[in-house]
Amino acid sequence: MKKLILLISCLAGLTSCKKDFLDRYPQTDISPELFFKSEEDLSLYINGLLSIPGKGDYQADQNSDNTTTTAAIEIKNMMTGTPSSQTIGGGWSWGRLRDINYFLDNYGKAEVAEEVKAHYAGLARYYRAVFYFNMVQRYSDVPWYSHALNPEDEEMYKGRDPRALVVDSIMADLAYAAASVRESVPSGTPDTWAVKLFYARAALHEGTFRKYHSELGLESSAGAFLEKAASLAGEIISSGNFAVHNTGNPGQDYAALFNSQDLLSNSEVILANIYDVNKDRGSDINSTVFGDYEQAPSRDLVQTYLNSDGTRYTELPGYETFGFVQEFSNRDPRLRQTLAYPGWVRQSDGTPYVQRLNKNFTGYHQLKGYSNSTSSIINGSVDFPAYRYAEALLIYAEAKAELDQLTQADLDISLNLLRDRAGLPRLDMALANANPDSFLEAKYPTLDGTNKGVLLEIRRERRVEFALEGYRYDDLMRWHAGKLLENIPEGMYFPGLGKFDLTGDGIEDIMLIDKDSDIPAEDQKEKNSLGVVLTYYKAGTINDDVTVYLENGNNGGTMVTETAPRQFIEPKYYYRPIPRQQVVLNPELEQLFGWE
Repeated sequence: MKKLILLISCLAGLTSCKKDFLDRYPQTDISPELFFKSEEDLSLYINGLLSIPGKGDYQADQNSDNTTTTAAIEIKNMMTGTPSSQTIGGGWSWGRLRDINYFLDNYGKAEVAEEVKAHYAGLARYYRAVFYFNMVQRYSDVPWYSHALNPEDEEMYKGRDPRALVVDSIMADLAYAAASVRESVPSGTPDTWAVKLFYARAALHEGTFRKYHSELGLESSAGAFLEKAASLAGEIISSGNFAVHNTGNPGQDYAALFNSQDLLSNSEVILANIYDVNKDRGSDINSTVFGDYEQAPSRDLVQTYLNSDGTRYTELPGYETFGFVQEFSNRDPRLRQTLAYPGWVRQSDGTPYVQRLNKNFTGYHQLKGYSNSTSSIINGSVDFPAYRYAEALLIYAEAKAELDQLTQADLDISLNLLRDRAGLPRLDMALANANPDSFLEAKYPTLDGTNKGVLLEIRRERRVEFALEGYRYDDLMRWHAGKLLENIPEGMYFPGLGKFDLTGDGIEDIMLIDKDSDIPAEDQKEKNSLGVVLTYYKAGTINDDVTVYLENGNNGGTMVTETAPRQFIEPKYYYRPIPRQQVVLNPELEQLFGWE
């Protein structure tokens, strides 16, 4: 049975004042002299700070080239508009930091053993590191505050601290947390291994960001962060506490990570976000991840997956004009466990699902995060794998490759375990470097060196393994690959008008008709050989009054999602401006990288 930690509602994060700092005790006016006395007090406060990734991350790839979206997301608005510090808001919020720092200012008052204090202080410093890591990703240089501030404190109105100082402070917090947080903790809360995985993630991010972003002038320090990332990931691997979930069933093992009601027993999950409808902790996201609610997976993502024999899909003759059924034939089995495939059966109707087509979407539908059940209790009780062992494996491989330290043995204890689970041939380092994938080379022009080929494959593996889990945008940012976001996502390919099979049985399911034609009445529609009425769609260009936008209208092409030109300005768009109102309140806060 799932064990859920007690979340005390009165310890929830608080709303900030107009200067975004509180001039009272955080956490509902807790007096330090009265509250911080026992381990129970420390635990209650820290539980109130609990924040881990959840099911919402199944839609976080809206920011990346993995999907198209109709949502008004920030990065798309930036690339198609005229963004400024007056139009870009959000993110500059400091209330949570004050709650964390308030604990760190007062936990020492508790009359408990030093090990107890260190554990809870470690968790607080881990949360502070997560907070600042997110701030650095967004703004780069930010003010570092190590204590809770009040409005009269002069430090509150200081300027930005250098990125190097802030990141060093993040690393110090994570080092303390990794050494202090217990291994045995309540289910669904971070333990020492979760802390170490995040520590490795932050180190890899900073190491690669510094390496590929010359505007920071920090390239010379990149190696130290990559060494730390490799060391931490190696420690997680050598601990023997975790293993890739692999029962020998390549067609189901990967999906089991995303449709299970009990991830606590899964060997690959380092930290699970536990959901249970029966304990008022449910979340049913079926209606938002599947179909055409705001996002749809891109064709470029589909083309990234290898063939089932390990060869490159994009080297197949004519792959550019493959239709939906052919695209899913003999591919990496993770593709069918991530996206709805030809012949997939939805339990709600019991028949092969026919892809629904709609304007501004791609035709592809997301399975990852979707619970294929008719039970609302099951759908709402599927756990989320917040931190996975797979990430440690790919951090290890990437950091080693970036340091030019990678060996075939390193690949075999990391990335190749994921290929094993998928039933794919193992990646051969020598062959990859001797023959880099030209499809991937075009995406990452800044990548060079003797390990270029294997790094391209590591980047492929990250995209595939973590597709639609919210990793892709941050990866593009740290790799200096923001220009990829200028490419408007495309959808399925159709050679023109006519009837098409989308379930893979060779029998037509839909009909695309001319934009000037009328969709016939139901009793006048054509039926296929099974006696099933075809689904009709009017097709045309994006400016036509139709339901399917095709690149060349009646002459076919890929499904078009939008036409507004995109511009990703480098290095400016790798960062965000401080909201204008905050600069007015504190003139010491200067804008960076051309923002005004």
